Amino acid sequence: MTQYLMKRLLAAILVLFVISVIVFVAVRAIPGDVCKIVLNTPDVDQAQCDSIRAELGLDEPLVTQYLKYMGGLFTGDWGTQLISKRDVWTEMKTRIPLTLELTILATTFGFVIALPIGIISAVRQDSFLDYFLRLTVVGWLSIPAFWLGVMLIIWPAKWWGYSPPVGYVDIWVDPLKNLEQLFLPAIALGIGLSASLARVTRSAMLEVFRQDYIRTARAKGLRERMIISRHALRNSMIPVITLFGLQVGVLFGGTVVLEGIFSLPGLGQLTFQAVTIKDYPQVQGLVIFFATVLVMINLLVDLSYAYFDPRIRYS
Repeated sequence: MTQYLMKRLLAAILVLFVISVIVFVAVRAIPGDVCKIVLNTPDVDQAQCDSIRAELGLDEPLVTQYLKYMGGLFTGDWGTQLISKRDVWTEMKTRIPLTLELTILATTFGFVIALPIGIISAVRQDSFLDYFLRLTVVGWLSIPAFWLGVMLIIWPAKWWGYSPPVGYVDIWVDPLKNLEQLFLPAIALGIGLSASLARVTRSAMLEVFRQDYIRTARAKGLRERMIISRHALRNSMIPVITLFGLQVGVLFGGTVVLEGIFSLPGLGQLTFQAVTIKDYPQVQGLVIFFATVLVMINLLVDLSYAYFDPRIRYS
């Protein structure tokens, strides 16, 4: 186990290194003059440009810039925003709780909806209920999160005169207000995840139902509820958890749009703003942060396999 963990951590470090190189080069290849961004004017003096580039270290070789940037990351210096001059990490740190909470709520919603649908659809295979649930799930898969988010704002406002509150209140300050602000965007973000997880749950459950140990459990007279919960479901979770690890990136991508739609000041909105004004220090920090979270979540997903299936051994 320890040896496997060390190998995966080394692989994760390598992946993050490659991502950091790619994003460092890519943001500098984005069209646009840094001087015009910093000065916020199309007419700039060459002397001013030279001074700004020297201040930002852009007059140095690309390799030197990268080494200095990585050295800053390891010491806690993620750089400063081009226009506001605020610290990149400080700005991100204030927005992480909102995006984290939104992602957790969307994930919880996805699992709470997906698992019962997948289980019922597998147990009642080829019945009318199975066909209805499968058709519903396919419909959910075809709904874009941004469109559903807009509709969740328009429909309640048109039918009941209700509009979700704008902004963000910390959960520790006012839990009910916090839930009211994040409930609708969590549904819009989690509905696609629930559809994907429901389909995989059904397929995995059907595969497990064909195994010999399920027939043996039924022959021994175990109740069907126990067979489903104690034997079939647990052994069906590996592909479900694997898909979840792959879908985390989709969830983060959804926050970029939905936080803007619902006016939530999280990392998604910050990402959109940074890309719009070409604030490359902020973009670099956000991409590296998201990449680190994705790599760590996928590592945890791999390590969770042994819990769901004790036959798995890491080496």
